[in-house]
This record gives sequence, C-alpha cells and structure tokens, in this order.
Amino acid sequence: MSFTPHRLRSFAFALGVFVALVQLNGERPNILFCISDDQSYQHTGANGDPVVNTPAFDRVAREGLRFTQAFCDAPTCGPSRSAILTGQSIWRLEEAGNIHSTLPAKFATYTQELRRVGYKVGATGKAWSPGRLEPGGRTENPAGPIYEGKTLEPPFRAMRNTDYAANFEGFLNDVVEGESFCFWLGTSEPHRAFENGAGLKTGKDLSKIVVPAVFPDNEIVRSDIADYLVEIEHFDQMVGRAIAALESRSLLDNTIVVVTSDHGMPFPRAKASLYDLGSRIPLAIRWPAGIESPGRVVDSLVNLSDLAPTFLSAAGLRPPNMMSAGSLLDIFSNEAVAVRDAAFIAMERHDGCRLGGKGYPCRAIRTADYLYIYNFEPTRWPSGSPDASVCARAIPYGEIDSSPTKTFMMENRNTHGIARLAELSFGMRPAEELYDLKNDPEQMANMAGATRYESIREGLRERLFARLRETRDPRVVGGPVDWDYYPYYGRIVTEGWTVDPKPEGD
Repeated sequence: MSFTPHRLRSFAFALGVFVALVQLNGERPNILFCISDDQSYQHTGANGDPVVNTPAFDRVAREGLRFTQAFCDAPTCGPSRSAILTGQSIWRLEEAGNIHSTLPAKFATYTQELRRVGYKVGATGKAWSPGRLEPGGRTENPAGPIYEGKTLEPPFRAMRNTDYAANFEGFLNDVVEGESFCFWLGTSEPHRAFENGAGLKTGKDLSKIVVPAVFPDNEIVRSDIADYLVEIEHFDQMVGRAIAALESRSLLDNTIVVVTSDHGMPFPRAKASLYDLGSRIPLAIRWPAGIESPGRVVDSLVNLSDLAPTFLSAAGLRPPNMMSAGSLLDIFSNEAVAVRDAAFIAMERHDGCRLGGKGYPCRAIRTADYLYIYNFEPTRWPSGSPDASVCARAIPYGEIDSSPTKTFMMENRNTHGIARLAELSFGMRPAEELYDLKNDPEQMANMAGATRYESIREGLRERLFARLRETRDPRVVGGPVDWDYYPYYGRIVTEGWTVDPKPEGD
C-alpha cells in the first residue's frame, strides 16, 4: 500500500493510538510470528475447510482477528519471506525478488529494528530461506538467531524432525524477565514431499475433501489433498504448543500472535502462480492488550508485507522510510481509516525452469471483485518448460512441485475433462489476464479480451501500473532489470544448467 497524504494521516493516527496504548501498558508487546510453508487460505477450520483440524489457528482467529483477504507479496518462499521481513514489495528488493538468492543487508528488517531497542530476537525451523546470506552481506539469518537442537520423531515420513515448539521454549528460557521478545516459528510443513496415504492413515474421509475446480476430482487428487492437510495439522499443533508455553508463563496476553503462511498450496496452478490458490493465505492475529473488539472478521485486502510496519508501530517505533507497506494498527484499534481495497502480488524467478534460467515476471492487482494479472514475458512457459533438461530441478514444468496430482494431470492431459485443466496449469498465458471473482471465484475463465470487461481491464491495468510507478518497479520506470541474471544458489540437478549472462549494454 502506498503512503499517499491520506495514508500518511491515517498511519499517523494509528501510530498515535498505539504509542499511547504502549505507554499506558508500560511495556512493549512481544511478538510470536508463526508461518507455515505452502498453505492456501481455505485450509483451516476457521476458514471453512470441513476436514482439516486447526484448533490453534481457530483460537487465534476467535480471540483476535481473522483476515479473509490476506495475500502474500509473492507466491514463492524466499521472496515472500523477504517482503515480510522488510515491509517492501519484491520488485524493490533486487536479488531478494528471486528464490534461491540473497537478501541484501541494505534493506532494513523489522527484526533488526526491534533489536536496536532491546528486543530479544530468535527463530526456529524455516526462517528466511532458501538462499545464501553471505552474498547479501549478512552473517545471520535476518529472521533472527536460529534456535535448533530439539527434535522429535515426526508422525510421517518427509516431515522435518525439528521440534519447533520445544525450540521456542528454549528461546523463552533465555529471555530475561521484563525483556521484550520477537520470535519467528517457521515450519517446513506442508511443503512437499508428503507421505503417500498419510491422510487415509489418520482417518480422513476422502468424500469430504473439497477439490478446487482447477484439479481433477478423483481419489488420487483427494488423497493428495488429504496428505497435505495432515501436514497443516502438524504445523497447527506446533502453534498450539507455542501458545501454551506463553500461557504458562503469563506472557500470552501481551504477545502479538500471528499465524499465517508464506504462500499457497504446492499443487498445480497454486504455488508459484498469482491466482488465489497461490497467493491468498490464512492470516489470524491475536493481541488482547492491543486489539479492540476481538473476534472480528476483517475483509480489508492486505499484504503480508504490512506486518513489518505493524510490528514496529506496535512497539512504538517509526518504520524506516524504505518500508513501502502500511501498518495495520488502525484495524487493530477498530478505527480503520486507511483505504485497503486492493492487494498487489508479483513474481520474478522461481526455480529457473526455462532456458537460460529465466523467470516468469508478472504483477497482479487483486480487489474484492477482480484479479488482474500482467505477464511481462508471455512467450515463456509460466509453469516452467516441458523440457526437463532446461530446468535446474530436471523435471518438466518444474515451477510446479512433483506430486500425484501433477503426475495424473500430465499423464492424462489429452483426456476429455482433464485437458482444459491441464492447459490451465501447464499451458502458455497471454500478456493480460482478468478474472471476475463473483462469477468465477476459482479463476477459470480469462475475461481480458471480452468487450464487456474492457473498461474494468483498462482501469485495473492503470491502477496496477500506477502502483508500480509509485513504488519504483524497474520493469515499469526503467533502471536495471536483473532478475533473469542474478546468481541461482539452489541445488542444480540438470548437468550443464546455468543462468545466462547479462547482455552487454543492458
């Protein structure tokens, strides 16, 4: 969100309210930030899924705020986490706009700003990643010093053996009485791979699984989704244990507890895409000491980058000028005065699964009624090339994780009833996409070329590009556009795979 004069006045109002709250309370709030890895909006109990069991998320939503229109800044791990930490859109973050890259130290993070005023900061599990710290001039994970060492026997294969909640308790043991703290609890679940059949083994009724319209509806897909839900439940259990640890120490009520995910589910046309399955995420925030009228449902459109200025403002700090996102404190105070009727989402290079390690640059504006996407390079394969030899992961359509659902769709992509779905997931896309969310909530029909939508398409395009100009996106305002050429620090499986050198003169 932009800092227009109106937004600045709104921000100042919210900041004043919460500085007063902090002063009255006599202490700064603690922060427990809980983030899963690859979880779409609808997959919590509070958000309506009939199968998944998420009592911790549901409690935070019930006793705090449940956001129905929250979006990641990028549907890919590293860039999304960089946006969360810095409070900036990914097109402002240079190399950090790519996954398997770095987060340059010149970009301020909410964690370092909190440390400057005495907060104890820590993290466990998947913090900022994947990438390398050293090329960006960092020697420590920007989410905080990593607490590890506590392990458990995971309930299913492919789950990480990290006991995230126990590591958080170890961190709490290091907190001095009266010391404010900020902790990042990041699980690797529900990132793939999953144990095949885990959902059935836990008694999940496949007949009750809600299958998104972009997937074939059969037992293979339903079982795959059930396995994914099992991993979400593992994350939720860790959140529940972390909350219990705070409660046992009488720290819960002055702790801002956030439960969310970095982006959507690891399925076709979800993760690594700008559609809702890839970018709309669960978000619940609890803070009894600072949220007025808890139990509210918030329909305002927000980005996860809004959390960085929110945390800093709640602590009585003024966010650095480089942070382009806006604080949510006026929502906390139930005096929402900022206009929040759009979210902005972006992609650059995910896993470089195209010739020369190229990405698929695109930007989107999401409103309550429409999703408009602009694809800067429509001649490239959006989900990665079908030729596995040009993919760093050595798999066809490599931007989509391998899975039973993907395999079934690829093997049956010429079958009646599946061909259209496979094309939506694997096929080429035009420069512009427009989806009417009231009539097409699952974004199956592109209306960008329809005459009756022309004024809507034009208005949304103008608004998106105005935002990109205001926030200095080099793809729009000019300057170095280097995302296709930045080093790739991920594991390279394909022999001879490399990123193309930047052409001279660019």
